[in-house]
Amino acid sequence: MFTIEHEFDATVVTLVDEGEPHLKEDVIIHAFEDCITVTQFDARTDSDNTITLSLRQLHELGVALDLPEGVYKFKSKD
Repeated sequence: MFTIEHEFDATVVTLVDEGEPHLKEDVIIHAFEDCITVTQFDARTDSDNTITLSLRQLHELGVALDLPEGVYKFKSKD
């Protein structure tokens, strides 16, 4: 299950892990104009862990999910 909310400066997507025991905490994705943040609560440390991806990194991640093993580099469109 997931939710989508539109806030003033970001779109917020929350991914809820439904199913059998040993579920992971919700993943919250904030899509800003210039970056994406991914946050998940860590019960071991009682804190949130957040990573920030540039829009280019996000694009490359999306492309990478459909490619076989290997090392890839995008060519500049200049």
